[in-house]
Amino acid sequence: MKILTCPMNGPRNINEFQCFGPVKPDPDPATTSDQDWARHLFRADNSTGVITEWWRHVPSNYFFLAERHATTNEVIRTFDPADLEARA
Repeated sequence: MKILTCPMNGPRNINEFQCFGPVKPDPDPATTSDQDWARHLFRADNSTGVITEWWRHVPSNYFFLAERHATTNEVIRTFDPADLEARA
């Protein structure tokens, strides 16, 4: 059984979570074409190395961020989105 640590609920079975993909900036809606919006929404970058992803703990509906190594699938850390905004 794989365990993922939710920042709010602690260590939980991975089956309680849903991944929403990598954190990436949204394009400017005033200047972005429909084709570029579609590319932004539906195409994955398929990158290697450490990526930051949106995750949700389904029973509590809590969204958080996880840094995960895309090649090894190792979760490096999980944290509240407010912690990312504090760094910016």
